[in-house]
Amino acid sequence: MLIRLQKWISQSGVASRRKAEELILAGEVTVNGTVVTTLGTLADTDIDIVMAQGVECRLDHKKVYIALHKPEGVVTTTSDPYNRATVMNYVPGGIGIYPVGRLDYDTSGLILLTNDGAFAQHLAHPRHEVSKVYIATVKGMPDREALERFRSGLVIEGRLTSSCDIEVIKKEPNARVRIRLREGRNRQVRKMCEAIGHRILALKRVEVGHVKLGGLPRGEWRHLTSAEVKGFAASSN
Repeated sequence: MLIRLQKWISQSGVASRRKAEELILAGEVTVNGTVVTTLGTLADTDIDIVMAQGVECRLDHKKVYIALHKPEGVVTTTSDPYNRATVMNYVPGGIGIYPVGRLDYDTSGLILLTNDGAFAQHLAHPRHEVSKVYIATVKGMPDREALERFRSGLVIEGRLTSSCDIEVIKKEPNARVRIRLREGRNRQVRKMCEAIGHRILALKRVEVGHVKLGGLPRGEWRHLTSAEVKGFAASSN
């Protein structure tokens, strides 16, 4: 079967689709020993051998789906040029997994990791509107008008945010709020809270779609259940 090279690499679990494209353009991918630098190149899954950075991209790997409780002070990448701790320090190695999306360095909470490229692409695609829920402690107490502005959408860096949910779950001395977003711009929750005049003091993500952080201890991980994995596919139907 012929498939695009970046899709092959992604489905093998060696790298995400975006990273695969970067590797191809950088000349770090070969097909049957020949370097390929053209995106969209087709390869035959029955006869071709694809290598990325010297690692064979096999399509018969076992798919792995992990939920991690990321601590603050950890970057959501597979490696870091500044030698900071990454999420990979907290999960089992040698199975080709990588994080789905990002969670800020100074934000804790739920991050999903997988070696299933199609699964990762589904979660990351804006079309599926996979919701994320955060618990934030903010400076002061937002009034009714500020909360309504937040729900209706705010202009952040020249673009209006989508409507979202926010509810106060603790008032004094600094409010604790529960926020549900259906989009994922860079540091969006922090920027939205600053836009209504209540900067974030602490932030934790507690849900991604129907997967909940629950009582998973900080720095610990678990496998997703088969129902949790299948639930994402069902949500797109």
